[in-house]
Amino acid sequence: MKSLDVALADVHRNADSTAFVICYAADCDMGGGMRPFVGRYRSLEHFHDTLEAAVEQAHIDILLTSVSAMDVLARDRQLFTGSPVTPAVRANDTTDIWKARGGNYLAERSRPFASTTVREAMYGTLTPTLGQVPDVDLGLWSITFNNDIDADERSLERFRQFRQEAADEGFRYFVEVFNPNAPNPIDGPVADYVNDCITRMFAGVPRATQPQFLKVAYNGPQALEDLVAYTPLVVGVLGGPASTAHDTFKLVSEVKQHGGRVALLGRRIREADDPLAMIELLRHVADGAVEPDDATREYHGRLGAQGITPSRSLEDDLVIETPELLGT
Repeated sequence: MKSLDVALADVHRNADSTAFVICYAADCDMGGGMRPFVGRYRSLEHFHDTLEAAVEQAHIDILLTSVSAMDVLARDRQLFTGSPVTPAVRANDTTDIWKARGGNYLAERSRPFASTTVREAMYGTLTPTLGQVPDVDLGLWSITFNNDIDADERSLERFRQFRQEAADEGFRYFVEVFNPNAPNPIDGPVADYVNDCITRMFAGVPRATQPQFLKVAYNGPQALEDLVAYTPLVVGVLGGPASTAHDTFKLVSEVKQHGGRVALLGRRIREADDPLAMIELLRHVADGAVEPDDATREYHGRLGAQGITPSRSLEDDLVIETPELLGT
């Protein structure tokens, strides 16, 4: 039984559920190619080894990777057989995640490109054999609204096509909605605009083909509470850029306090001085076993015990950097 399925079932069944899903977003090669690994990992195989260790640790509920990485982890290494961790792949690589060195794609409005097909993601081939069981049945679909009717209509059209493809193949999915990356002027708070775009989008989608859960940028407690109160979808947040340990732990704690039930964290884990210690303490924070500031101190204690020189002093790592977390 996968811990993700247990958690989502409990959230849907129990209004007072304390379940919380942690997804390690290790799909950075889909956006930056080699760029995220330079100076940190010796090779792609080395990175795969670190992901294997994270799955074996079993404190995350989902490991999200590129399709090619999951080809290695789920098929060659059989990493998820008997594991409580659910494998997932990035089903589309929208242009607003393209971050090649020297590139300037982020200045353009997001386009809903997808390198893979659902069938390739599930089976590792376009021509699975009769009766072949998929290695992966969960994917992330990304969409960004920019208050541009042509760009947004194109993104929604591609999302509709994806839902049909996913339904045909029996592929589950979850959706991330980024804040606008290159918008036309928005008359009012960006958080309200994004919440309305999300709820308007899913108003036209029956429950049978809606996502397993939704994740959004953390636009503050009020915006999150508004969305959680309105939609029956399970709502979570994406982690955003790497930050201090305290900032990361507090983000998870605050999201849970205000009704979120999922955190998808990429750079905040991948760029940590000790990703496995970070993951374990994130699990403890999410479960309410430790407060964010205490988790930060314990994290530094573990770094010291292993002889790891921290990239920040404890004092600096106790700083909150995310504006939406200040004052909460």
